[in-house]
Amino acid sequence: MELAFWLWTSPFSNESLGLFRTIKELGFDCVELPIEDLAIVDGEKVKAVLDDEGLEATVCGAFGPGRDLSSDDPAVVAATLDYIKGCLDLCNEVGAGFFAGPMYAEVGKARQLPPEERLAEWNRSVENLRKVSIEAEARNLEIAIEAINRFESDMVNLTEDSLRMMRAVDHPATKVMIDTFHMTIEEASMGDAIRAAGDDLIHVQVSENHRGVTGTGLTPWGDFRDALADINYDGKVVIESFTPENRDLAGAVCIWKKFTETQDEFAAQGLQFLHSLFDHQAAEKSKSSCLVG
Repeated sequence: MELAFWLWTSPFSNESLGLFRTIKELGFDCVELPIEDLAIVDGEKVKAVLDDEGLEATVCGAFGPGRDLSSDDPAVVAATLDYIKGCLDLCNEVGAGFFAGPMYAEVGKARQLPPEERLAEWNRSVENLRKVSIEAEARNLEIAIEAINRFESDMVNLTEDSLRMMRAVDHPATKVMIDTFHMTIEEASMGDAIRAAGDDLIHVQVSENHRGVTGTGLTPWGDFRDALADINYDGKVVIESFTPENRDLAGAVCIWKKFTETQDEFAAQGLQFLHSLFDHQAAEKSKSSCLVG
């Protein structure tokens, strides 16, 4: 199981590396690095500490103001492409096999648009994601397109949308990811969405419908688990939530309170739930095998 760094701090930087030991001691084997500012992250240093602690890493992007592949401003697109290329280089440096996130447009663009404007933005995103995919392939990487909820984007809200974008990009390095928080807002069936993604699903983020500890909300975890088994998903599952201590980050994701006394407790409880969820599935499979035998 994996843990996203935003649970403790933002932005992730070289000064954050001491938390890797805590993450390992809590029982995680991988950590997700959310990259807000490449200038404060040294990939070689990060990799050295990861290796010391016996951790693997994945990398996700932060697409706030000024990072927008759907923009009609060439300068904005160029800056966004440069940022993504830097993140792809970081993936290589830390040993991550893909770059993840809602990289098609600036997060927060949720508007009523005339159809022709919406199509123009979509086409610009597709064209620029094809460039990103070419850059990823050159580094032996993939990209994972993330659907996010309607309050954060008007472009890609459903797994079906991310798959449609993947097919439009039409490049072998282009894949999709899911985030259960967004899915509980948008999907009619979490299980059906996961099964539709199938082999194109390369990354999974989990969070409760209220962004709290996994297993304490309304998420249909049984459907989630069973659907992943049906598609033989063997990638990472990362707990993603956020610290209310960083006011800018807390404001962006609307988290105004702590869900547990400490963020360590949040991580430990979430991990315990996920282990029980998947251990139960393994036990049921074992029972079935015995009955069949």
